[in-house]
Order: sequence, then C-alpha cells, then structure tokens
Amino acid sequence: MAKIDRINQKILHELLRDGRLPNTELADRVGLSPSACLRRVQELERQGVIKGYRAVLDPVALGNGFVAYVTVGLSDHTKAAQEGFERSVARYDEVRECHNITGTVEYLLRVEAEDLVAYKRFHTDKLGTLAQVHQIVTHVVMGSPKDERA
Repeated sequence: MAKIDRINQKILHELLRDGRLPNTELADRVGLSPSACLRRVQELERQGVIKGYRAVLDPVALGNGFVAYVTVGLSDHTKAAQEGFERSVARYDEVRECHNITGTVEYLLRVEAEDLVAYKRFHTDKLGTLAQVHQIVTHVVMGSPKDERA
C-alpha cells in the first residue's frame, strides 16, 4: 500500500482537478520544489496510485446529451451469464461504465445516447435482446450538481 501523507494528498487533489497541471505549478500549489514534487508524482505513478491521465469529454459536445443510469438484473446468476453479459455490453459504445454491484440487481450501467429516441433504440435493440437480461430499470439524469469524473 502506498504512503499517502498530507503532501501526497495535496498532489492527488490538484491532479484530480487538472491532470495537465505543469509540474512547476503543481509544486507551487503543494509547497514543494519542482524536483521534489516530480519525484513524488513519479513514485505515486510507480506504486499504481496514479494509474494514468485522461481527457474529460463533454457528452453534449459529442452529440450524446442523454445520460441515464440503468440497473440490470440477470435471469441466471451464474459466472457464465455474468461473463456473457459483460462481453456484450463491452461492445456497446453507449455504455460508458459497467459496474457489477450488490443488491437486488447485478449491474449498474452509465449510458450516453444522442437523445431519448436513440436511448430507446439501444434499450430495445441491444440491451433488451441479451439472453441474460431479466430486468432493466432506467434512471434518467436530469442534472449533475456534483460529478468528480470531470
């Protein structure tokens, strides 16, 4: 397990806010010299605490203004059913996240589509045709007052 002291917490906080922050500015914000800051960042990367850097995309700008969280219950609770379902949803561009969860259903998906019509097509023609699927419940996102993925 990585050592996450107060300085490393500050580094991680700043990088979560802006992964493209220049090292000199990051060092200034956390109160380190640039070389000490870079060593800490590299160590966090080496330890796997920082797994990578990504661009945050705006779904609306990409034509995907409809976002929903979808719970999916499987008809069969076997490993083969889960693996088959996971393979299928991995191929769907609309599915941005797939989480195997506990509770009354097996999966929680974050789905992006152009609009309600496009989502209905996905729901009916893709997700709804999977043999493993027993139940689908859609929760349409009306707003996201807090979203730390961005």
